[in-house]
Amino acid sequence: MEKKWNWGIISTGRIAAKFADQLPQSTTGILYAVASRTKEKAEEFARLHNASRAYASYEELLRDPLVDIVYIAPPHPMHAEWTINAARSGKHILCEKPLTINVSEARDVIDVARCHDVFLMEAFHYRCHPQTAKLLELIREKIIGDVRMIQASFSFNCEYNLAHRTLNHALAGGGILDVGCYTASLARLVAGAALGLDFAEPLEVKGCGMIGERSRVDEYAVASLKFPGGILAQISCGVQLHQENVVRIYGSNGWIFVPAPWVVSINGGISKIIVHKDGEKEQREIDITADQGLFAIEADTACRFIPHRQAKPPAMSWEDSLGNMRTLDLWREAIGLHYDFE
Repeated sequence: MEKKWNWGIISTGRIAAKFADQLPQSTTGILYAVASRTKEKAEEFARLHNASRAYASYEELLRDPLVDIVYIAPPHPMHAEWTINAARSGKHILCEKPLTINVSEARDVIDVARCHDVFLMEAFHYRCHPQTAKLLELIREKIIGDVRMIQASFSFNCEYNLAHRTLNHALAGGGILDVGCYTASLARLVAGAALGLDFAEPLEVKGCGMIGERSRVDEYAVASLKFPGGILAQISCGVQLHQENVVRIYGSNGWIFVPAPWVVSINGGISKIIVHKDGEKEQREIDITADQGLFAIEADTACRFIPHRQAKPPAMSWEDSLGNMRTLDLWREAIGLHYDFE
């Protein structure tokens, strides 16, 4: 029987709960342990999600020899610290996006993972879903000819609460790191597929954004990216703005519409990619079926690549994560957003 990996979850927030909810669908792993800052929260989370162990500190979980792989899901500024601690403890790692705050931290994290010979993947769940693989297949087949422009948006309008992580400067709040990272990663992925690569790096990144007077974070922002081959991208994000949250890819012979690019059939089921080809009266609707939930697919993707120590595209490889962090750094620099702790 194939080994089942024991997962430990660091943090008991909303995203950690979603991951834990779907881990029973995984074919490769089980939820073994959870850690919070208080024993009460850890025990409640363990009870709700049937974890065998509940720890009152992250350090205790990392000391447990039966934990094989950890899912790291606290606020952004803690990602680097606990990814490094997990790697030094010999644990394999799935770390929530963004991997770190900036590319300098990302290099440090990856160096430690390499040094301690552990698996590390940045948790962009949409990258693990079969819809993304199908999208890349269509791009490589040139179903819309040569890609010329990519448009990607991801934002939401949260409650204006400066204590919450989305608007909290001390917790690296704002749209770029929270959801803009998705749009940048998608633009780089699609541009790469169009160029015959796993991903592409922008030659130019220009942006503007609305930095809140009180929040001091980017409440909404846009960026223009220029890639080799004349490929352009328009990406946008926000935490104080409702957008359509879709992807459109325009080519020399038509365009592709992805109505749910990010949170794809979250509980499994059918998602769609719509193709409009020049000269065809009817659009093509391509159905993609997933038998598992989005987070279960992500968990299985991570465990499948543990022997390789890093994921293979379209999931996030180390070089892909570094490239995405560089792009986000340039976007933040373009709008003048810097965090006090950097």
